[in-house]
Amino acid sequence: MKTLGLLGGMSWESTAIYYRLLNEIVRERLGGLHSAKLLLWSFDFAEIAERQHAGDWEGAGALLTEAARGLQAAGAQGLVICTNTMHKLADTVQAAVTIPLIHIADATARAVVDAGVKRPALLATRFTMEQDFYKGRLADRYGLQPVVPGQAGRDLVHRVIYDELCQGAVSSGSKAAYVEEVARMRRDDKIDGLIMGCTEITMLIAQDDFDIPVFDTTRIHAEAAVEFALG
Repeated sequence: MKTLGLLGGMSWESTAIYYRLLNEIVRERLGGLHSAKLLLWSFDFAEIAERQHAGDWEGAGALLTEAARGLQAAGAQGLVICTNTMHKLADTVQAAVTIPLIHIADATARAVVDAGVKRPALLATRFTMEQDFYKGRLADRYGLQPVVPGQAGRDLVHRVIYDELCQGAVSSGSKAAYVEEVARMRRDDKIDGLIMGCTEITMLIAQDDFDIPVFDTTRIHAEAAVEFALG
């Protein structure tokens, strides 16, 4: 089994889910007392979020590359960035190390394609919804047509992620608002699936809330990481 290096803490709420999933999936695959071999670098998310909202991606990239090099030096054989948004810097991080990075958008896109979905809604942070590093990868490499909410919907989704989920707050009102936004997108934008494109969103909604395919990027990414580790 290969050792995975996790770039986590962005936020720690979803990194804790990653840790549980990685160990559960390894146990399912290998049985008995087996668990994942992991190294974790957990950021102070306030330092990352400040750079995100200031548009200082170069500064954020410097923090991630330093951590990635540290994980490689400690013995990691593959990297997992435990967040969708920071995959904006995936190429920067990959260029800083010689071990492979398991990309969350690639793993997610394969799952979407395998399910026969063409036009998935993408709920995520404002950065992921409005910039092209994620949507463009889904479109250019996999032929998908990701759809994001309008301005009011994007504001809602982003606010709930940072003001609630990243701080451990799960609200029934916010869940209802997310479900309503997806229903609107299904009616108006003709979506045929839903990508939970922020790792915290799995805390709020799930497949049982919808009658279209839902893609939990946290679980999908964890499964891809285990495939690499055991491959």
